Amino acid sequence: MDGAIPITRPLLGEEECDAVVEALRSGWLTQGNRVAAFERAVADYVGARHAIACSSCTTALHLALHASGIGPGDEVIVPSMSFIASANSIRYVGATPVFADVEARTFNLDPVAAAEAITPRTRAILVVHQIGLPADLDGFRSLCARHGLLLLEDAACAIGAAHHGQRIGGERALACFSFHPRKVITTGEGGMITTCDDGLAARLRLLRQHAMSLSDQHRHASDKVLIEEYPEVGFNYRMTDLQAAVGIEQMKRLDGILVRRRHLAERYTRRLAGIPGIEPPFVPEYATPNYQSYAVRLADGFPLSRNDLMEFLLRRGIAARRGIMTSHRELAYQHQGRRLPITERASDQSLLLPLYPTMTEAEQDRVVAALEESHAARRVA
Repeated sequence: MDGAIPITRPLLGEEECDAVVEALRSGWLTQGNRVAAFERAVADYVGARHAIACSSCTTALHLALHASGIGPGDEVIVPSMSFIASANSIRYVGATPVFADVEARTFNLDPVAAAEAITPRTRAILVVHQIGLPADLDGFRSLCARHGLLLLEDAACAIGAAHHGQRIGGERALACFSFHPRKVITTGEGGMITTCDDGLAARLRLLRQHAMSLSDQHRHASDKVLIEEYPEVGFNYRMTDLQAAVGIEQMKRLDGILVRRRHLAERYTRRLAGIPGIEPPFVPEYATPNYQSYAVRLADGFPLSRNDLMEFLLRRGIAARRGIMTSHRELAYQHQGRRLPITERASDQSLLLPLYPTMTEAEQDRVVAALEESHAARRVA
């Protein structure tokens, strides 16, 4: 058998290695000038005035909710069909996640379902740009404006994606990104918040470093003894300069990575068109996805179940993953008793195919050939 095909693989090279070594030799390892440079690169790229680096997208979401004043007694509408961190971040601030259904074709939160979930306790809507496909921001901005709600964007997967040509995380956004190894670019772990609100950005920077009144750079650069103060309870959500050194180099690769991902995604869509029962991703006219993942849906009557198809592929050296999880069916949230039929159906009938920038067309052809073979199967081989 040919070599195994992973679900994803980050694109890293000597540039990232050299940047980390340089950071190590500098003696400054925690949040410093490299973090500031990485923040500037992300802010400039998405079109925001500020980018605030954090230790992960989960901590970025927590910080954004906390700094926005969301707390106990509040409700935040969020899709269940998302990684569980989306809901957990709401719980971290003492608020209640209220799960609403998704659109059947995009897997993104449905504005109509979100509107139906609004109560007097609703303070915000947390939309998720699922696997790099932008949600209907026009619909949600209008909805939030009508009801006086805050709109936050879980853009964990969405760096480089665009809504009506505007990159996600830019003007009018309060967005949180992830740099986990399964994302389009990586720093190993790490997150980023983007905003154009000067006051909010200043508070986010304060809170991510224990609410310390003086930054480490400020103290070290001063020729006087400076004593910091702690005006409120903060958090240790800093990014290291080692991670930022990698991130700076990854930002230089981003446009090329996006070109390759989109090419492979378009090729998948063309090649899969001849396989009955496998539906490619739907892309609305307003959206330019980054294809952080390539999700297909199995139509009713497909010869194998989703899980059996994943096993079928794995036996042929091809890694696939289930469709996006549903948080409301996990033990942590089952007590809410939510029934989300569109979400459940979309999750159960979808799976993610291998996609990464170094994937060859020969590897992709192997995946397509295995899917063609699976269509004739009646049980796992």
